[in-house]
Order: sequence, then structure tokens, then C-alpha cells
Amino acid sequence: MEKKLDLSKSVYDLVTEYPEVIDIMKGLGFTEITNKVMLNSVGKIMTIPKGAKMKGVSMIDIVGAFMKAGFTLTGEMPNLSGDGESASVPPTGATAVTSASAAPTAAVKPNSVETAANAVETNAKENSENTTDDAVQDTVQDSERVEQLKGFLKRLGTGEDLGAVREDFASQFAHVEASEIMKAEQGLMREGTPLAEVQQLCDLHSALFHGSTIHEQMDAEHAKVEAVLEAQEKSKSVVTLVETVGHPINRLTEENKALDALIEALKVKVADKTATVDDVNEVRQVSIHYAKKGDLLYPHLKVAYDISGPSLVMWTVDGDIRDGFGRLARATSIDDAWYEEFDGLLTRAQEMIYKEQNILFPICAENFSTEEWYQIYKDTEQSEENFGVERVAWAEAEAALAAKAPTSDDSNTIALIGGSLTLEQLDAMLNTMPMEITFVDHVDINRYFNDGEKVFKRPTTAIGRDVFSCHPPRVEPIVRGIIESFRNGERDNVAVWLEKVGRPFYVNYMAVRDQNNNYLGTLELVQDMQFAKEHFGRTK
Repeated sequence: MEKKLDLSKSVYDLVTEYPEVIDIMKGLGFTEITNKVMLNSVGKIMTIPKGAKMKGVSMIDIVGAFMKAGFTLTGEMPNLSGDGESASVPPTGATAVTSASAAPTAAVKPNSVETAANAVETNAKENSENTTDDAVQDTVQDSERVEQLKGFLKRLGTGEDLGAVREDFASQFAHVEASEIMKAEQGLMREGTPLAEVQQLCDLHSALFHGSTIHEQMDAEHAKVEAVLEAQEKSKSVVTLVETVGHPINRLTEENKALDALIEALKVKVADKTATVDDVNEVRQVSIHYAKKGDLLYPHLKVAYDISGPSLVMWTVDGDIRDGFGRLARATSIDDAWYEEFDGLLTRAQEMIYKEQNILFPICAENFSTEEWYQIYKDTEQSEENFGVERVAWAEAEAALAAKAPTSDDSNTIALIGGSLTLEQLDAMLNTMPMEITFVDHVDINRYFNDGEKVFKRPTTAIGRDVFSCHPPRVEPIVRGIIESFRNGERDNVAVWLEKVGRPFYVNYMAVRDQNNNYLGTLELVQDMQFAKEHFGRTK
């Protein structure tokens, strides 16, 4: 069967049609094509000619490689003469090279790979200059750029066609930074746009900016434009963290790669209508991944750096996806509607991978200090493995944390009404108690977590910040209500029984007051009651 390669199609579509394209393109220097996450995001909007132009790779070499592999090329290809016109590639193998190299100018000789390559170099230089001009246009004040971005998001909010908005966006912006996207969304909310509306449009916002973030451009091109060097240097920081073995961003990225591969496999089963509840339960492991973001990234961005967009929008979308998978797992029957919802949730989960890799992680990389990353790494000790991705030691963090470990000082005693304890004794005693202990002070600041395994993860980075930042937006009002009832004296405790990981838990929130009944804070105790369930089950 004749193998026709349409150069007007996206790289993703070509790979889907002909998997061998991956090896051919890799051999030509397009190593990014082996990255599934990149292929499933940037690859959907990138064509081979566009990629060749970005990387400065000769189309003659590309055409020759595919011809050697037995392909016939069709579609549009940039003219190697550098005159800015396009040359049509006929659907024949032999004439493809001739038409690609032969241009109506004396500067390019037919069938001359060397000369054509020089033409590409010249064309790339001109393109670089054009890109620089675009970048100069982008050097308006930050506030003005953000206002422009808000305008595009508002148009989406009114129901305007995504394609039309995206076309206007591309005509005004050569690139956009992840932080600018977040500022635009936050600005809409400050102006009165309901949070629920911003959350609902989260996927459309992401689609608008596909292929436009600095990080995407750097990964796709592997080339730096002088005029945007500073912005690209910021993006390099996330690449470094992604490649640092054991770093939290490295682990989250590896989980995303595994999740993306699983989603691709499940989409085939959904299309064939062979997917089952077992498949849903397998992908539900994503809740562990989302919990890490909710515990370690969203709140810290909001509290420490006043970047609230991810916690207000992405955190809620995480919950929607997680809850959706839960509904499917509990369904009593599997029908067409079930498969349709499963497919939609898989798409949303895949879109969230894009948002993490190109928006959330770059923002964290640009803002978090090395010491903060050390602490986040330490907190990941509490997190379960998911999708088969094991926690790997980050040697640099291990050494730094070991150097900061506190030393015991038995002379440091604390006098209490009932006696006295050293700090070491008090800490060990609280950690020995068979429950999770949290204390929030009178101004709602997290002051203490005991150590040890926890069902409800409590990152040490949360110490010193307000308790409300540790909860998703939809849970925060409930927490505020409980604490306010303690503060005004309406209640002294709120007890909750719940099941988690198949075990019963007793959660007790208690108001802490001094001898004069002044409110000092809130104590939360979480106790695993499986032992009681088993005991009383035996005595029946």
C-alpha cells in the first residue's frame, strides 16, 4: 500500500497514521517527538515544515529521508529559496525533491542539497529577525499585556468562537508567559467575574494559549531568540527541574507521562466500548497526583507569592475530574452515556497534563526557592506511589535536610502545670499518640502538626500560613464556618465519622480555650477506628 505523507497535517496526526515517523524524525534531530507529553500537546499544532523552519533543518534532508523510507509526499512546503512563497509538493516521490529544491531564482540550484541548506540558513536568519520584531512589539508594559489577554478571555466568556479569538490572539502576541495567563484570570475575578465561570472556562483558556507559552516554544524549537532571552531563561529553570532525578517536579512529570500513556490506551478501549469499571479505578490513581498539587503547590503559590489562579481554578478542575471518575466507578450499569462521560473525563485529564507542564510547573519553578523545594521534597515522603512511579532520592535535598536536622538538648525543658518535659520528650510523646494532631492558632494560622504517617496529608510548608489556604475552594467555606463557630462561642467541638481507604476514621475538631474561656485556637484530632470496629465485631 502506498504511503502518502501529507505535510499539511500535524505531527501528531502523521505519527498516528504512520508510527515509523517517530524514528525517522528522531534520526533527523527532532528528539522531542519521543516525548509523549510533548507529542500529545505541541505535536497537535506543529507540522513538519514548521518544525524544520524553527530548528533550521533542511527540508531537502527531510524529504530525502522519507523518500528513502518509501513515502510519497504531498501538501505544502516552505520554498527553500527564501522568497517567502510556498512550494507545492506533488504526490510523487521522485519529483518531490526536484520541486523542493528548484525555485525561480538563480540563488538556488536544482537538486543542490548544500545550496538549499544555505538557503534555509538565510531564511532562518530572516525569520529570526522577524521574530525579533514580533518580540519588540511584545515589550509593552506588563499591565497592558495582561489587559489584552483579559480581553481575549472575556470574548471566550461571551461564547465567541475559539478559532476566531485564537486567530486575533496570534496576530498580537508572539509569545505569552504562564504568569501572564494567571494574572489575566485573577484580574477577571477581581473585576467581578464569578469564580465558577472562570473554572468552567478553564479548558477553553488552555486551548486558546496552546503552543504560545515560552516553555512550549523552547521545547519545540530548542533555539533562543535574543529579544526574549530573559523570558526563556525562566523557562529553562523548569526544564532543569524536570530533568533533576528525585526533584518533586521530576516525579510529577514522570507521573504525567505514565498517566498520558494510560489515557491513550484507555481511549482505545472506550472507543471500542470494551472499557470497564476496573479501567476507571486504574485511572482514578490520578487523585493521588492531584492531592500532591493540592497539598504542596497550590497553597504555597497563593500564600507565599500571591498567585491564586491555580488554587482557585485548577484545584477545582482537579476535583471535578476526580469526582467524575468516582461517579463512573459507582455506576450500576455501563451504557453509551457512561462511555461518553468516560471519554470526556479522559480528555480533561489529558488537558490538565498540558496545564501542569506548561503553566503550573513553570510558575512554581520561577518562584520557589531551592530551600522551599527541599521542604516540598521532604513532604513527598507522605505521598503514595501512583501509576508505578516510585519516589527516587534527590541527593542534593537529602544532604541539605540532614545538615539542618535539629540536635537534642536535654537541658531545654518546658515547665507545665502537670510537670516538665524536655523538647525531645514532648515531641516524641506527641508523635507516639495514635492519632493525627493539628493545632491552628487564634488567628487561623497553622502552628503544629505531629509527625508520622497520615491519612490526611499535612505538608510542613503549611506551617505558618493560614489554615484556609490548605483546602480546595469548595471546602474552604465549611472550614471557615466551623472555626468561626468556635471563635464566637457557639460550639466547642464538631465531630465527623468517615471512611477512607476502606477504614473508619473519627475526626474531632475542638475549640481550645484558656482558663478564662478565651479562644486560643482549634485542635483537630484524626483517629483510625479500625481497631474498635474489629473489636466490637468479634464481641457480637
